[in-house]
Amino acid sequence: MEKVSISDADFARFRDFFYRKTGIYFEDSKRYFVDKRLLTRMEKTGHKTFRSYFTALRFNTSNDELQELINIMTVNETYFFREEYQLQCMVESVLGEILKHKKDNDDIRIWSIPSSTGEEPYSIAIYLLEYWSEINNIDVEIVSSDIDTKVLEQCKRGMYSKRSIHHLPQDILKKYFTTHNDGHYFQIDKELRDAIDFTQVNLSNPNDTKQYRNFDLIFCRNLLIYFDETSRKNAAEVFYDALNPGGFIFLGHSESMSRISSLFKVRKFPKALAYQKPFI
Repeated sequence: MEKVSISDADFARFRDFFYRKTGIYFEDSKRYFVDKRLLTRMEKTGHKTFRSYFTALRFNTSNDELQELINIMTVNETYFFREEYQLQCMVESVLGEILKHKKDNDDIRIWSIPSSTGEEPYSIAIYLLEYWSEINNIDVEIVSSDIDTKVLEQCKRGMYSKRSIHHLPQDILKKYFTTHNDGHYFQIDKELRDAIDFTQVNLSNPNDTKQYRNFDLIFCRNLLIYFDETSRKNAAEVFYDALNPGGFIFLGHSESMSRISSLFKVRKFPKALAYQKPFI
């Protein structure tokens, strides 16, 4: 039986298609990663050639197969309290600035994107509960979004391995987690699982993003490195529209909003750098 393969032209066609749908651009260095996952989906869907599979993919009106591809093409690598200095900056500097421009009964809204498997939004919630002095006086809403439907289900289960929780202090682990399988897995408490709204969002789809408005703080760490310049600019505009005037966004340590867009003002705090939407 002849071995099925992905040609250079096939890879280019798929890369352009996936980019138009998601804003994610695969460099040539990702070729092996992409080919392997395409061949996996071709086998599972019974297609013997890339042409047959790609035709079915493009004309699949339900987008089910595209979602399957998105789920296996996106990387979800994270852990609790990752880049903790930004969480410290949140409670020590950023939230205080946000409160200066809030009315007494206003809540604070935080958007975490991508959710990945949930470590980041849960870290935000735990940090607020443990280290922010105003948490008992201010209502906080946390929304966390991802393009990958499978990781969103993992988020809602809130079950994690030892690797995910290895940076957590023991007192916090005992306070917010229940151990399972003789201590090999840890599930975050139901109260916290219920406190975060997990949603599916494709940043490249205006129909998805238009409903995300009136946020005070956005965490978008280590996502834009997978985008090209055009997609990054589009994402910056989405975040600008989603933020209240004076709101802030944190990016990953290797990302810079200044190189992407002039919409935001750079703010240097003692613990971290953040980007602020100017007041009108």
